[in-house]
Amino acid sequence: MENLELTIQEIKQELPGLKLYENEPMSAHSSFRIGGPARALAVPQDVTGLTKICYLLKKHELAPYILGNGTNILFPDEGLKDLFLISTGKLTKLFLLPDGAIYAEAGVPLARLAGFAQQNGLQGLEFAAGIPGSVGGGLMMNAGAYGGELKDAVESVVIHFLPEQALYELTKEQCAFGYRSSFFQKTPGCVIVSAVFRLEKGDPQAIAEKMRELNEKRREKQPLELPSAGSAFKRPEGYFAAALIDEAGLKGFTVGGAQVSEKHAGFVVNIGGATSHDVHELMKHIRREVYEHSKVVLEPEMILLPPDYRLEDHGPQVPLHRVWDGE
Repeated sequence: MENLELTIQEIKQELPGLKLYENEPMSAHSSFRIGGPARALAVPQDVTGLTKICYLLKKHELAPYILGNGTNILFPDEGLKDLFLISTGKLTKLFLLPDGAIYAEAGVPLARLAGFAQQNGLQGLEFAAGIPGSVGGGLMMNAGAYGGELKDAVESVVIHFLPEQALYELTKEQCAFGYRSSFFQKTPGCVIVSAVFRLEKGDPQAIAEKMRELNEKRREKQPLELPSAGSAFKRPEGYFAAALIDEAGLKGFTVGGAQVSEKHAGFVVNIGGATSHDVHELMKHIRREVYEHSKVVLEPEMILLPPDYRLEDHGPQVPLHRVWDGE
């Protein structure tokens, strides 16, 4: 705690132009609209600002939590008094590279990325048009929908590796993407900075029509009118989480202000005044009932904070291309 306070004061002195929010309610930064105050939330305006913050945090042996759009996170009611958060929301550079690939920084919304691809006659990201997250968060969990996943479009990813204060470029294979998982999830200290997406040429009108169809399907089937963190549980192998929850008779089941969506059983929604405790208790109940009914163990897909954010003192465990060394 003392290190955190010293770091906040030094960041104020060294980076006077930085947007730094203290005791910021995380309900304002979460699609769930749930969460108490975080001690500090920094919003760098560019990659240089991001690396400067990371340098000062490393100096004080602190590891930040990196926040994207906050669309799959449940923040605790009591807040995060011992945690420093960094938002990548302002890292939004997006352009075509000379070879026709797309360069996108971590804060680019996935919907904007998909729209940019469509405008340039590039297909393969239509599924992402309705996903509310950002490039960084999407890559972290290998976001996907309707048969598509980000791993299918990624060529490379640049990360800032906190323990070494260096930038690394990972190939698609080194990202080790799996179902709602990646190398970044398994390696503490990774801050996704940007990515290159390699897509195929297509007809812009056909791509737009596909996006429209998928978004219409999403509006019809998902409870987009209520705050949530997207799918509450991962898809168990051989099953669908929503179907298992529905078969257990849990549609509409409510704990406080948290409810199993009556529209789509795979979503836990905030029907008004839900707390983190309400959501936790509801998810525990869902897991128990589904196991009793189907003998299937559901695993959360949303991120439940706070976990352990200790910095590891070792480097990446695969050979990576180092593209920049910090101070």
